Amino acid sequence: MTDILPHRPPFLMVDKILEVEPGRSARAVKCVSANEPYLAGHFPGFPVMPGVLLVEAIAQTAALAASGLGGDTIGVLAGIDEARFRRVVRPGDVLEITSEILSMKKSIGKAHGRAEMDGAVVAEATVLFAIRSKDDLGG
Repeated sequence: MTDILPHRPPFLMVDKILEVEPGRSARAVKCVSANEPYLAGHFPGFPVMPGVLLVEAIAQTAALAASGLGGDTIGVLAGIDEARFRRVVRPGDVLEITSEILSMKKSIGKAHGRAEMDGAVVAEATVLFAIRSKDDLGG
């Protein structure tokens, strides 16, 4: 997975890849553990996974879906539309994240994703991303 996604802990929001159809879609899992570093301050006594990190998990899953687009490139988040948060995500929860590529025009893509827990949608968003060469980003 780390050969596709450039993220590393604590910002790697995907624990396991379930399925990838390169250029089309991906499914992944995030197991929210009690020792996630962001939970110490969000919120003390009632730890909750931040919504922005739920969107990041969706975006990383979209990057997995786009992974068939080139070997020496990465997807960089370019925008977030229609984000909705429907349930609180707490330590011990297991999320199944899906993202589907909606469109690709040159180096700009759009994907819709959702995070589910026990079959119920907890978050969803449409993300825009730019495909960039790792060399262009200094990496």
